[in-house]
Amino acid sequence: MRTLVLGGTRFLSREIARQARDRGHEVVCAARGLAGDPPPGVEFVRVDRSEDGGLAPVEGTFDLVIDVASYPSLVRRAVAELAGRAGHWTFVSSRSVYSDFSRVDHVLHEPLAAGADETAPENFGAAKVACEQIVGDDALLVRAGLIVGPEDQSDRFTYWVDRLARGGPVLAPGTPDDPVQLVDVRDLAAWTLEAAGRGLAGPYDAISLPFGRGMLLAEIAAGLGVRPELVWAGQEFLAVQKVAPWMGPRSLPMWLPLPEYAGFTRDTSATLAAGLRIRPVADTARDTLAWQRASGHTVSRAGLTPAEEADLLRLLG
Repeated sequence: MRTLVLGGTRFLSREIARQARDRGHEVVCAARGLAGDPPPGVEFVRVDRSEDGGLAPVEGTFDLVIDVASYPSLVRRAVAELAGRAGHWTFVSSRSVYSDFSRVDHVLHEPLAAGADETAPENFGAAKVACEQIVGDDALLVRAGLIVGPEDQSDRFTYWVDRLARGGPVLAPGTPDDPVQLVDVRDLAAWTLEAAGRGLAGPYDAISLPFGRGMLLAEIAAGLGVRPELVWAGQEFLAVQKVAPWMGPRSLPMWLPLPEYAGFTRDTSATLAAGLRIRPVADTARDTLAWQRASGHTVSRAGLTPAEEADLLRLLG
């Protein structure tokens, strides 16, 4: 099996390349190489997909092509330049393709118009829709949700691992019953390779079934071997105190206000039936903490600073 990973130097695409190598694939990673290094034991080809002909250095044919790009121009060039040389195509998309998270439906954004700014964060969902259309109906579309685990530097999940490991009263957002979903990067990579190898096509929401935030924090604590003191703060309080949802500075990661995001969680039983296996959150938390400590990664991209959290805890009494 010869597999081309368009990327392969960061997080999910790197894990896909690593697992493909371990399965005995002949793996080629094609990227600029600015985000990091591919895993050992694969062939790395330095390319610049922003230029016409940028994939010219990539030679030969491939049984599988896996692309994680977000910009339609990059995907369009790849499809054109690899025409006749690619067997099964997999595109890692996002649940951001859905246009209205206040309700559970499958209505997508309109694809990003030609000439629109591909790099603008507000165009991310529409850009992914355009990418899905470019790769076509025969491709596997992996609509990933929140991807967590070792090497995740977004800090959305890592914040909670780091925070519970530090101990003391922990400010928790919303209620214990608020639904959350996630997928370990290793589980997502494994399923992506398995599904591609079986020739699956069409869209799959690739993430766990929803479960409560209280269970999430309890499972993280179990993986770390700690017993946290959780202080729950309602969304009205958090809004007044200008605590941001989901990610970024002065945020409580993985929290989304309701009912605006009532449809953000989805029934993913079809993907689970297609073979996606979800490991216990406790295992992901333990491995994430081990990676964080070994790598020296400092949580800074999401969450509250210790001083911000202390101020909010004082207000809650």
